[in-house]
Parts: sequence; C-alpha cells; structure tokens
Amino acid sequence: MITAGIDVGLKTIKAVIIKDNEVVASGMAPSDGFERGKAAEELWNKLLKEANIPASDVESIIATGTGKMDVAFATNNIVEAVADVQAALWLFPSARTVIDVGAEQIRVVKFDETGKTASYTLNQQCGAGLGFFAESMARALGVTLDEMSKLALSSKQDTPINAECGNYAGLDIVTMIHNNTDKADIARAALDAIATKVSSTANLTNIDKDNIVLVGGVAYNEGIVDALKRRIGVDFSIPKEPELAGAIGAALIEAS
Repeated sequence: MITAGIDVGLKTIKAVIIKDNEVVASGMAPSDGFERGKAAEELWNKLLKEANIPASDVESIIATGTGKMDVAFATNNIVEAVADVQAALWLFPSARTVIDVGAEQIRVVKFDETGKTASYTLNQQCGAGLGFFAESMARALGVTLDEMSKLALSSKQDTPINAECGNYAGLDIVTMIHNNTDKADIARAALDAIATKVSSTANLTNIDKDNIVLVGGVAYNEGIVDALKRRIGVDFSIPKEPELAGAIGAALIEAS
C-alpha cells in the first residue's frame, strides 16, 4: 500500500510517501505565502518523481498543518495533534507523549499505547511563533541559528528574561545587546526563554516524564533541546528528521 502525507505549516511544507511501511520519498519546501497550494503541488510532483511512483498508485494523500485546506489534491485531512501521535508511536513505539514545536505553534499530546489521546494542550497566544522568535534573535545577534545554538551551549551564565511574551523577551534581548552582554549569554537567555514557554505548555498537559518524543523544526536546535532538558528534566526521543513528523503521521492514517 502506498500513502502520502503533506504537512503545510506557516513557514514550510513537508511531505512524505510511505510504501509498505517505509518512507520512500520525503522533502520540504517554503510555504510561499499566498501560493502555498501551488508550492505543495510542486513538492508533491517532485516526490513522485523521486520515488518513481505514478500518482495513480498512491491510495491516499492526507493533509495536515495550518494550511491543510490549501492542498486541493489531498483525499482527506486530519488535525495536527492526530498526525503527531501517529508519527510518535510509529517512530518510537514506547512513546506516550509528543511535543511538537514548530515555527508558529507548540502542541503537547499525551496518549496511551493505542494512540488514544488522554490530554492535549496548544500554546496560548503569547506562546506562538517560537520558531520565528529564535530566527529573529539569531538575526539580531548577526549569527545563524546553528551558530546561535553553539553559542548558547558554551554559556554558563543563567540570565532570565521575560518568557511570557515574545515581544517582551525580544526587548530584553535588545537591552542585553545594548549593554554589551556576551553573545553566548544572550543566545542562552533567548533559547532558555523558548524552553521555559514550551515547558509551561507541557506542564498544562500533566505529562509523564517518561517516553517523550520531541518533533518539529525547533527540535533541530541543540541549544533549545539542551534548555528543555534542563527545564523538564528528561532526555527526549528525537527522530532523525523531526520536522517530517506531521507528514509521516498523516501518511500513516490510512496505511496498513
């Protein structure tokens, strides 16, 4: 059986094709603003070519993500939390909680061994856009996200800033820059603020601190992962390509 999943986020589109319980093609592309439906179709055609599979052989194409309704060629769509759970269980069968931190949202889902949701929390308004916040702070420091992560890991200074609102956190970072605070300490403060917001969202879900899977684009950032480990006190299971989790989960919905 061949199925596909397409996760349309605010920043990127992720897509996978699964054949006989194995990912045979995967890819990402910019969401492209108002043209994200077209961008999703272009990515889809690219994956079909990569997998050498005709579109007619794909039995279902399931869309998820904030822009899921823009995927005109999808056969169905699912909410993001369901996709997260499906992916977490497939990637790590012992998983019981999944935390998804992307460019625009934090989602925390607690579930049982069958994938049935026990509790679910989505960030409040001031917790939105953490991925974008990280990118803007990196630009303010004149470094890449990877460089910012390495800087944060080298810092030993704990400098709390406002973690309740991205705008206020950004102002605190600007003040630190004007005060000539060491870049490493600024980087750590910014990433710690992100981790604090994710942690507070996770605590609202009353998660068990065992078998937690971390997915989403932010999971690539070692500095944020380190800060989350310090905040929550656990080691996370992180897939090799955490940003593809939503697309994988969507593809698995009708796979057998």
